[in-house]
Amino acid sequence: MSDEKEKKPKPEGHPKGEPKASPKEGGQKGGGKQKGAPQAPAAEKGAKQPKERKPKEHVIARLATAYARDVIPGLMKRFKYKSPMQVPRLEKIAINIGVGEATQDAKLVEAAARDLEAIVGQKVVITRAKKSISNFKLREKMPIGCRVTLRRTHMYEFLDRFISISVPRIRDFRGLSDKSFDGRGNYTIGIKEHTVFPEIDVDKITRVFGMDITFVTTAKTDQEAYELLKAFGMPFVKRQEVLETSTT
Repeated sequence: MSDEKEKKPKPEGHPKGEPKASPKEGGQKGGGKQKGAPQAPAAEKGAKQPKERKPKEHVIARLATAYARDVIPGLMKRFKYKSPMQVPRLEKIAINIGVGEATQDAKLVEAAARDLEAIVGQKVVITRAKKSISNFKLREKMPIGCRVTLRRTHMYEFLDRFISISVPRIRDFRGLSDKSFDGRGNYTIGIKEHTVFPEIDVDKITRVFGMDITFVTTAKTDQEAYELLKAFGMPFVKRQEVLETSTT
């Protein structure tokens, strides 16, 4: 036997001088990706895939629908407007709570702000004194109350709850006065007890607060603002057309 081992035939490979295709970079025949093509990053094992966010549903308040369906045609017929854009509308509702006893106890302002946030469902602003008054023991920038302004959907939702739920709970209620207009189409009402709102738990409150609620409209006269709020369902005192006779 010869000492030389039999030479095995080498597998046919690529011709000399041509680069071999790596297993990661397959050729065109193997269906692999071409060199230089952008590759998508591999998903890490155990990584949470981001959830698809569903678009938020646009909630339309009940009184907003009633305004477009009933109030606008009624006021156009009442005042003979030529265009629906001339019809007055409710622009905003401003609510203010003044806490005069906050000079002795600053925690009362925090309690009033907390209760007001529960009523309106919106962040409130703390009002502070503009200047110092020694007779009232008041210092500049001392918190003395809170306020909030409601617009759009929050405004209509609050008005709906105020008319249908809160106003009937007022003690000895006989109707809202129609003499609280300011001459520019705005109406202000004072509430002595904020417990008329169902969001307030009487057993958990520290003190009963009063508040001023101002309904700001785009009406040019008090009569137009009166008819607008009345069309929304505001329970005014049943009287004769006092405002109409006073303007003539």
